[in-house]
Amino acid sequence: MAQQKIWFVTGASRGFGRIWTEAALKRGDKVAAAARDASALKDLVATYGDSVVALSLDVTDRDAVFEAVKQAHRQFGRLDVILCNAGYGYMGALEEAVTADAHANFETNVFGTLSVIQAALPLLRAQGSGHILTVSSIGGVIGFPTGGIYVATKFAVEGLSEALAGEVAGFGIKVTILEPGSFTTGFRSSIMAAPAMSEYEVVRQAVLGSFKPEMSGNPAATAAAILNVVDANEPPLRLLLGTGPLPMIKKLYEKRLSTWEQWAEVSNAAQGSRAA
Repeated sequence: MAQQKIWFVTGASRGFGRIWTEAALKRGDKVAAAARDASALKDLVATYGDSVVALSLDVTDRDAVFEAVKQAHRQFGRLDVILCNAGYGYMGALEEAVTADAHANFETNVFGTLSVIQAALPLLRAQGSGHILTVSSIGGVIGFPTGGIYVATKFAVEGLSEALAGEVAGFGIKVTILEPGSFTTGFRSSIMAAPAMSEYEVVRQAVLGSFKPEMSGNPAATAAAILNVVDANEPPLRLLLGTGPLPMIKKLYEKRLSTWEQWAEVSNAAQGSRAA
């Protein structure tokens, strides 16, 4: 049996965050579960008692993030798993995007994640261990029309997480980027849509039509994968969740490599000659 772990989870009240929080508690781990409305976690507190502390937290409030992480550390004495799950989707063609709403999506998905990481790192460095998991998406690897702002936030999460992994490896801290495909988590209920322009309706419907119900996985089945990763001595930098992403990514990278190779002569010429 794996050693008991102490988790700090954002976005713990529903979707993946709720499922992964419950999975950790069910196996005997302890969790500082953070959500915008901590009352949504009352049943977990009633069931698991002192093994869970429910925290009200908006990850866009940087000071509150630091205080919540400190409170969790004071409560449990250490933190082993930092799971940056809070986030939502802002959808629409780029021409449709409202700047303030685009900023807000980045504030939650990217800067909220950054704040949690920065709050946890001094504690993890001091203890010489820890595992940071960031939640990306298939949309963090593949961009799709009418999702430009959302996928940009997830591309950003991928980039900062990959940089982080190289920065903290020497401190005994692991990093894993979670990349779910389509799951029936209720994520669509948390999607915010930009004002629609009729000019983009054809492409919008084409994108919506490409997501078939049978492609969506059972989110409960992801719990075992997450526990497997946090228990691994050498966890992966990236973990796809579901059967859909890998075939799509293989096609994407084959196309990218082909394009780069086709244009290699132009690319190489751009190197120029070294100045004398």
